[in-house]
Amino acid sequence: MLVVDILTPESNVFNGEVICVTLPGLDGTFQLLTSHAPIISALKAGKLIVELPANFNEEMYKSKLIHQTADPKKIEISIGGGVVEVTNNKVIILAE
Repeated sequence: MLVVDILTPESNVFNGEVICVTLPGLDGTFQLLTSHAPIISALKAGKLIVELPANFNEEMYKSKLIHQTADPKKIEISIGGGVVEVTNNKVIILAE
């Protein structure tokens, strides 16, 4: 599993284990899975899609930026751009 931290200047939006995360890269959408090679990449405005190992629990994640999808194991987070860093199954997303 990946451990994902999604941070904005205002708050820590999400922190937890995920199956995968889909990101809006400058050259198109890309997905991160377990054992992904280390990267640093810029992100454009768009939606992050996070696939969770269990159904989304609103009580656990109270950020107004998180939106549940039709799939109870997926959430969306709208961003205005940012940067992602991946190392050793740890993903840090600094988003606007």
